[in-house]
Amino acid sequence: MTPKSGVFLAGSCVAAIAAVGSIFELSSGVPDLGTTVTGVILAFSVPASALLFYAAVLDARANQQ
Repeated sequence: MTPKSGVFLAGSCVAAIAAVGSIFELSSGVPDLGTTVTGVILAFSVPASALLFYAAVLDARANQQ
């Protein structure tokens, strides 16, 4: 694992946590940041999590010994 793939993986984790938090906030009925902002966070964090995870895997595979 390279430092770059570690950063990608950390970013993926943060984005996944944001997605799960947004789902819980939206399901509560009254999100702290409002429905629109929480929905935007959810809409960006789900694909960001997947893309960053994919980038981490690609980078780790490219730098295997």
